[in-house]
Parts: sequence; structure tokens; C-alpha cells
Amino acid sequence: MPRYIALLRGVNVGGNNKIAMPQLKAALEARGFSRVVTYINSGNVLLNSDWAEPSVRQICEETIQASFGLAIAVCVISAVDLADALAHAPVWWEAGEAVKHNAIFVIPPMTAADICTQVGETQPDYEQVACHGRVIFWSAPLKTFSRTRWSKITQHKAAYAHITIRNANTTRKLTAL
Repeated sequence: MPRYIALLRGVNVGGNNKIAMPQLKAALEARGFSRVVTYINSGNVLLNSDWAEPSVRQICEETIQASFGLAIAVCVISAVDLADALAHAPVWWEAGEAVKHNAIFVIPPMTAADICTQVGETQPDYEQVACHGRVIFWSAPLKTFSRTRWSKITQHKAAYAHITIRNANTTRKLTAL
């Protein structure tokens, strides 16, 4: 049975869109998912299902709406695809001290290429960006972080609505789980 990672967008951030992870786990199990595990409080869920990825996403979103009254976008990626993306992560991702490393997960129907086009050219003096599948790898030194194009992704509303971001540590841990 395939293993998926469901990444809830904007959950438990700044006191908004509060969802208790034990309740989320129970709600997803009630919908037929198995081996449901949550990781930290920011909406990371690992689960098994025979359903295809688009169905897993739809059922997760419907379950969150029905159980918590929240319209939350969910990015679903198979454990195999996430492991493949990490195997193709650029050598600079996670390298260096005082550097912020993020994985940006693209929520369909957008693609990584669509997001990159909307955000625009990188600022090579301040950031590095590479893509593999639906994952965009982004690194920027903390001291110049605010000068990067990708730190301003919230200004690109169409792009921002179709992504969810996890730091490198969380991304690696999800793969290990």
C-alpha cells in the first residue's frame, strides 16, 4: 500500500487555523487511511492508502473541512517521490552555516516551473534555487535573507496559494519516518 506525506498549508501558524494533531489523526483514520502518523504541530501527516494521490488530497481536504470547519489546502506527495526529490537535492542545499534551507512543495494544478516563473529570477548573490519534481529547493544566508526574491513569495498571491514550505530538517525527518 503506498505511503504518502500530506502537508497541510498554514496550519497552527501564528494562532491561525488551529488543528490538534491527535484529532486530525483520528479523523483521517475514520476516513480509511492507515498507519497515520503526525509529525510536529505544523500539519505534517504520513499515511497509507490505496487511493491515488489526487484522491488522497481531496479526501484530506474534505476531512479537514468536515471535522474542523477549515478550508485548508493540502499538498500530497508519495514517500517515493519525496525520497527521489531529496536524492536529487543540489549539493548546496543544507550546506553552510547561518543559511536557511527550505523545501517548497507545489500544490497541483501548479507546477514547480509555474511557481518559478511567477516568482521570477533568483538573486544569485543572495539565494540559490533548484527544482526536482514538485519540490523547489531554496537556500539563502540569514544575513541577506530579506533581499532574496523567494523570501517575498507572499507577494505573488497566485504562486503563494499553491505552495507550502518546510525547512530542511522537517523535510528530512518526514522522509526518514
